[in-house]
Amino acid sequence: MRIFTSLIAFLFLTAALSAQTGTTLRVYRIFQEKCVQCHDHASPEAGLDLEEEGTTESARAFKVRANLYNITPANQAAAAKGHKYVYPGRADKSLLFRKVNQGLEPTLGLDPGENQSMPPYGQPQLTNVEKELIRQWILYGAPAGATVVDETLLETYYAGTAQMAFPDGPPPAPAEGEGFQIKMGPFYLAPGDEVEYYQKHELDLPADVEVNRVDVQIGTYSHHFILYDFNPGGSNNIPPGLRLNANHSDIGLVAAVQEPTDLKLPQGTAFRWENQLVLDLNSHYINYSSTNVYQAETYVNIYTQAPGTAAQEMKTELIANPNIPIPNNGSPVTHTQHLTFNIGEVFVWGLMGHTHKYGTGYKIFRRLPGGQRGELIYDAACPRGVPDCFSPFFDYQHIPMRYFLPLEPITFNAFNGLIHEATWLNDGPEAVGWGPTSDDEMMVMIVMYTEDSTGVVTGIRETAQPADDALAYPNPAQDEVRFALPAAAGEVRLWLYDATGRPVRQQGGLRAPDFAVRREGLPAGLYFYRLEGEDGMVRTGRVVFR
Repeated sequence: MRIFTSLIAFLFLTAALSAQTGTTLRVYRIFQEKCVQCHDHASPEAGLDLEEEGTTESARAFKVRANLYNITPANQAAAAKGHKYVYPGRADKSLLFRKVNQGLEPTLGLDPGENQSMPPYGQPQLTNVEKELIRQWILYGAPAGATVVDETLLETYYAGTAQMAFPDGPPPAPAEGEGFQIKMGPFYLAPGDEVEYYQKHELDLPADVEVNRVDVQIGTYSHHFILYDFNPGGSNNIPPGLRLNANHSDIGLVAAVQEPTDLKLPQGTAFRWENQLVLDLNSHYINYSSTNVYQAETYVNIYTQAPGTAAQEMKTELIANPNIPIPNNGSPVTHTQHLTFNIGEVFVWGLMGHTHKYGTGYKIFRRLPGGQRGELIYDAACPRGVPDCFSPFFDYQHIPMRYFLPLEPITFNAFNGLIHEATWLNDGPEAVGWGPTSDDEMMVMIVMYTEDSTGVVTGIRETAQPADDALAYPNPAQDEVRFALPAAAGEVRLWLYDATGRPVRQQGGLRAPDFAVRREGLPAGLYFYRLEGEDGMVRTGRVVFR
């Protein structure tokens, strides 16, 4: 069952890549400088011609692309894994990039039988910018006639004016036999830039599996990451590679997060993934730096178990209200949506809302007969989404998920269900409405549930890292910001970073459940905090000093 599968309206960004013969020709020129010593037209090694013949350079470049694009390599070890010379959209499955990588992507080494890296020792080697240009070309689907990335961005990044989503390197993947890792990116943002990409991702699972844990790792500049799954055949007309258009007409939702989140499903539940499942990855990053080029990446660790292990299937639905006109008249605006579909009783594990920057509140109520508003069961202004918190504060960039254990029974029919409500204060230059960028607005509810509770363990299976139970207030702050977190955190150490990721403060000896941090001369602007408590939990977030 899918409550809301048509997501065409969810994101309708129509900006297109520059339609010019750019990156294919640039990659071809790299081949001529660094690769044709072995892969010329006359006697190409392994039969791979990277020079070709033709009356124009563009004609030769397009022929070389045809020699690579979705072509099974002569190398038997790579071919046995289903890899191609260029697997459009997937650098990890492209033998060409694995050969020239040479440490640029630390998770992609050559496997036994794939022979040596290229160019061979003693020959002119590719620069990091050249290797990155090839990787970007592949990640964007290796289009024949488009410029997929501004090369000056790559030059600036590799010259050192750079910031990484993962400065300490990629997070470790699940141990062998426990699951696998999915990576999206990298893609690069100029200072002050913002982009939201989608990417079709074929899983190629050898058999059906159950997924009991989804650990999403994103950088501090991420606005959100969403994991969708296509219905059977729903991905057939979706192009490979990073794309700006959602193309969501036959798709469902798995998970959505706004900060690093380790979703460990309750014991007895799991997502059920068929071996032919195709995912759609959705990553939205904003570069808050005024100087550095940002390298945006997302890693998702998927943990699996054998089919039939879980008693109940975990399902996720996205419910949107796109009818949200918000004038810029300086007055609060509230929109409400009643959920009246008839699906009977379900058992809710997680609830979360979503707005953009003008949002000042988001709540979910029980819906009673006659459309009356019942119990408030979710408040995004409270830690963990639990209503009636001590110091409510709504941070649209850190909207929490509320988890219910035991699972919360909710009946959906013509008389009962849920009501979600969002409030905005538009102090911007113009009226806004539904839209994908941070200059637009949204009103979205996410529900994670099972259709039965039999066999579900009511205790939390394992404490997730990091935690989402810290609150910084007031935010924005003037002279000091206070932090509220569980008393169990004990003694806390604080790290504070400026918008470029540079550490500006480290302070220990702080003690939960409530403490203050003075501004002490820090310039106005955006800062990121990291709190490490005696309970072993890590809490992160953003704070603004005016």
